[in-house]
Amino acid sequence: MYNSKISGLGYYVPENVVTNDDLSKLMDTNDEWIQERTGIKERRHVLKEGGDTTTSMGVNAAKIAIERAGIDKDAIDFIVFATLSPDYYFPGPGVLVQRELGIKTVGALDVRNQCSGFIYAISVADQYIKTGMYKNVLVIGSEVHSRGLDMTTRGRGVSVIFGDGAGAAVLTREEDTTKGILSTHLHAEGQHAEELSLIAPGMGKRWVTDIINDNDPNDESYFPYMNGQFVFKNAVVRFSEVIIEGLKSNSLEATAIDMLIPHQANLRISQFVQKKFGLKDEQVYNNIMKYGNTTAASIPIALTEAWEAGKVKEGNLVVLAAFGSGFTWGSVIIRW
Repeated sequence: MYNSKISGLGYYVPENVVTNDDLSKLMDTNDEWIQERTGIKERRHVLKEGGDTTTSMGVNAAKIAIERAGIDKDAIDFIVFATLSPDYYFPGPGVLVQRELGIKTVGALDVRNQCSGFIYAISVADQYIKTGMYKNVLVIGSEVHSRGLDMTTRGRGVSVIFGDGAGAAVLTREEDTTKGILSTHLHAEGQHAEELSLIAPGMGKRWVTDIINDNDPNDESYFPYMNGQFVFKNAVVRFSEVIIEGLKSNSLEATAIDMLIPHQANLRISQFVQKKFGLKDEQVYNNIMKYGNTTAASIPIALTEAWEAGKVKEGNLVVLAAFGSGFTWGSVIIRW
C-alpha cells in the first residue's frame, strides 16, 4: 500500500475584478449588505467576449501544478476534473484538458459534486494511488459561474456570492504511509437535493424542443436556487461532523490541526467552524473576501495561496473540508 501526497499546486483566476459596488449598479444591493451576510468584498468574473472558460482556467492552473510537482506532463497517469459548470453539456472538461495539455490516452474522469467536488475528486485520486493503479494523478477544480447567474435584484441572494476561478493539484505516490493524505471521508444526503440546485436545463424537467421554444421570462429554473438559512444550518453541522470523523479515524484531536482550509462558501460558516474547534486565525485560511464562492475551485485556490504564503509547511496537519449542493460533504486529512 501507498499513500498519495500533493506534490504540486496551482491556481488561476480571471483578471476581471467585480466589486460589491459594481453589483450595486445591476441590482438592489450594497457593499455593507453583502459583506455582513457573506464576508465577500469582490470576486472574479470571466469577460463576456473572448474570456476564460472552465477548461482554459483549469489548464492554466494545471500547468503551474505540474511544473511545481517537478514532473513532465507525460508522467500524468490520470485526470480528475471537478466542476458544475462544464464548457459543454457533454463531453466533460476532463478530456478537453487532456487535449489542451497534449497528454496522450490516459483516463479522464469528471466529478459533479459541486462545492464538495474537489474533496470527492481528491478522494478518487487518492484511492487510485493507494491501490497502486496510478502514480501521478492531476486533480482540477474549475468554475465559470458568472455566465449563468441572474444578475438582477431577483437573483441577488445567490448571484452576489459566486465567482469564477480554477485550482489544481498533482497527487503523487508516497511510500511513507505516515505522510501525505492520511484519509478521506465522503457523505451525501439526497433528500435535500432541491434546497441548493439548478433545475434546468435537465432531461428530467422538459423535452429539449420545449426548452428551445420556451420564452417564459418568469421561468427561474435556469438560475441557481438556494434556501440560504437551511443550507447554512446544515453546513455548520456537517462541517463539524466530518472534520471530527477525519480526526478520530487518525486518532487525532482538534489541537493537532495546523491549518484548516474550508470550502469558501460563506465567511460566517468558516468563522462558526473555527470557533467550534477553538482555532486561531492563523490556523484557518479564508480568501472568500476577494474571490467569492468558486465552488469546486475554492479549496485548491485557497490551499495554493496558503502554501505560497508559507502557511502550510512540511509536517503540518492540514484539514480540508467542504459542504454543498446535494447535499454532499467531505473532509481530507493530510500530513504535509
